[in-house]
Amino acid sequence: MKSKWFKILFYIIAGSVALILFGLSYIKLALPEVGPPPEIMIEGTQEQIDRGDYLANGVMICMQCHSQRDFSRFAAPSKAGTRGIGGEVHGERLGFPGKYVSTNLTPYHLGSWTDGEVFRAITAGVNREGKALFPIMPHPNFGQLDEEDIKSVIAYLRTLSSVSFEPEPSHSNFPMNFIVNLIPRKPEFRSIPDRSDSVALGAYLVTAGSCRSCHTKQDDSGGFIEPEFGGGMEFTLIDGSVVRSANITPHSTGIGNWSKEDFIQRFQKFTDEEKGAHEVDPGDFQTVMPWNSYAQMTEEDLAAIYRYLRQLTPAENTVEIFTSSHK
Repeated sequence: MKSKWFKILFYIIAGSVALILFGLSYIKLALPEVGPPPEIMIEGTQEQIDRGDYLANGVMICMQCHSQRDFSRFAAPSKAGTRGIGGEVHGERLGFPGKYVSTNLTPYHLGSWTDGEVFRAITAGVNREGKALFPIMPHPNFGQLDEEDIKSVIAYLRTLSSVSFEPEPSHSNFPMNFIVNLIPRKPEFRSIPDRSDSVALGAYLVTAGSCRSCHTKQDDSGGFIEPEFGGGMEFTLIDGSVVRSANITPHSTGIGNWSKEDFIQRFQKFTDEEKGAHEVDPGDFQTVMPWNSYAQMTEEDLAAIYRYLRQLTPAENTVEIFTSSHK
């Protein structure tokens, strides 16, 4: 009798292991599945290039992430000569489940990619070979934008000077090296809202700027933890200091007491990078918020973001923004 039950238990365990291995193999080898890149050829009109410049530098901040940031200066602006060439590391110190290094966006790297391959990477989250990209580039957000905006960004990227630079490859730790294959999905584009609807426009810009990604805490799998936009996501800086994202809901512990003018001026004080990006010593107040990039947004767009944030559900959450390593 014992031998019989032992065999049954063995078969159950063996079957379970086989199912798990099959599932992991499927996730690793068959996914992601987002379809082939679209067959498009972007004209690259001056209007597209100008719009792409605005989006890539001031809203979607592609150029900020795909540069190397100088954390010896406030808000860590891009180091001279590195915008677009990649090499910025987002690793475990910052709370990421692996090591993710921004790629070179100049024609040195993207020159051999078709417009459709770049379009698919930005909006569906897979590389040229169809392998999953970790959403440090927030492709789930970019896949919700207007197709024409994405095309404009690509038109702008095509104008960059080619810079010979090869960043080190990225990798995900276990189990994210499996989970990452479940993240890419086919885009669900939407049109840019009419500018007469400032709240809808603000929602669109908040998606494009990926505000929720930093201003909402996340669990180990990257899922958002309520309250949304309530802040508190932690980033450990090079010197060991910890900075936390702010509550940007309309509660008094967030931006509830901010006027529209206060909000806009908070960004515009960084319009002059030399004045805004003063030198900081280890342990001094610092932030990962790329103020100098977002400061390039128009007053109208900043006002739209403010109006959208004002209609969010207020979340009471007092955030200690900065903890110095030199206390």
